[in-house]
Amino acid sequence: MTSSVERQSNPTAWVAFWLALGGLVLMPIPVFIGLILGGGLSIVAAVFAVIGLLKGLARGGTGIAPVVFAAIFIALTWGGISLGGGIIW
Repeated sequence: MTSSVERQSNPTAWVAFWLALGGLVLMPIPVFIGLILGGGLSIVAAVFAVIGLLKGLARGGTGIAPVVFAAIFIALTWGGISLGGGIIW
């Protein structure tokens, strides 16, 4: 059976989600490795999150949830880095 309503996806939002999650996981690695890997991934994820948010809003709000979670992960990563994650830990 086919449905008349097709579910639209937002691939840019999912890219932002996975990059932000990867940045959050890699951030605690000490000796500046976490700062470079985790911080770099979170910056790229922030760019994709903005693009995914704009695409989602253009589609009437479709695919906004991964962007929200990506923003939370990005904030946690940047907060962890500001507390010394990736540098001292």
